[in-house]
Amino acid sequence: MATYTPNFPGSNSIVEESWLEGRAKGQSEGKAEGKAEGKAEDILHILHVRGVEIPDSVRERVVGCTDLDVLGTWLDRSLSATHADELFGEE
Repeated sequence: MATYTPNFPGSNSIVEESWLEGRAKGQSEGKAEGKAEGKAEDILHILHVRGVEIPDSVRERVVGCTDLDVLGTWLDRSLSATHADELFGEE
């Protein structure tokens, strides 16, 4: 049986390689972005369920953060914070 090799313009070229690299990078960034959004939602949900008032400034800061390590710290703090500002600690 013969092997099919595509012969479309750009096949196996630097253009195709660049496109594939960009696509892989975009998917990776999309996953990280999705994880950040999920953690931000979790933080806000935990505070809400615990009855902690969430000012707009705190909500915007949490939703706008893309650093997964920072969000992880805030998630941990959301479990015991009595005021939303406590998420940010000594920052």
